[in-house]
Amino acid sequence: MSQKIIAFQGMPGAYSDLACRTARPGWQTLPCKTFSGAIEAVHQGKADQAMLACENSLAGRVPDIHTLLPNAGLHIVGEHFQRVEHCLLAVPGTRIEQIKRVHTHPVAMGQISTLLATYNFAPVVEFDTAGAAELVALWKSHEEAAVASELAAELNGLTILKRNVEDAKHNTTRFYIASQTAERPDRDTPDVMTTVIFSVKNSPGALYKVLGGFATNGVNMTRLESYMTGGGFAATRFLMDVEGHPENTQLGKALAELEFFSEDATILGVYKQSPFRRQMTGSCAEALPSAPTDALAG
Repeated sequence: MSQKIIAFQGMPGAYSDLACRTARPGWQTLPCKTFSGAIEAVHQGKADQAMLACENSLAGRVPDIHTLLPNAGLHIVGEHFQRVEHCLLAVPGTRIEQIKRVHTHPVAMGQISTLLATYNFAPVVEFDTAGAAELVALWKSHEEAAVASELAAELNGLTILKRNVEDAKHNTTRFYIASQTAERPDRDTPDVMTTVIFSVKNSPGALYKVLGGFATNGVNMTRLESYMTGGGFAATRFLMDVEGHPENTQLGKALAELEFFSEDATILGVYKQSPFRRQMTGSCAEALPSAPTDALAG
């Protein structure tokens, strides 16, 4: 049997790469320059699945996904939560007092203000974290360092001088795992998520009518994101994650009401919840992503 392949947006060693290796151990990872490239790799048969960042606990949503997913022709078959644990990386033999400049993705740079202030490092923005690690490895200078993942250090032969240098320890990115073939679990499967995309006219009460069925049927909505489409202001499109299976009575009734009052309602995926979601219920619930980025930042 040939080895399974999962595509991601970013360079080898990016947090999306780490997410792929964590969620699909033993699979080969396929780096792509863009989200579109990762989706196309699945369509072309170059990859079996794609790991697509959709939201981050600090940076918010990944805008590209809202635009790409509805027309991607793929099904969401899973979700994965990846902790973003930034490491300070340098060439072997470097002492932290030798470092003058730190290179990383702009989102990651905004997440390491304490590190920069403590050591008076000069921040230098690069196109992504894994790319910054690759550059530092190439330069072989003790004055240059990168902030990236442990995987980026391993792939580029760099030394980890400090771990978890991020200001916020709950920095987490959520990913959709997408495939050409739907892998919908049985209706009696516990802990299921359903992702739906739909449009409503910009008229009084339109969204209230669409969403009323979820409240009256006791369906928990974990995510609702809005965005404009087609360059106009006549209608708004929404991406929604809810708990439950469409074939179960409560969610089935709620979706029927949504379809009646909305336009172009489409189920993008029905899939098992990540164990992370259940682990974070309760005392650590605030660590769940609220709603991107270099995945973030990959």
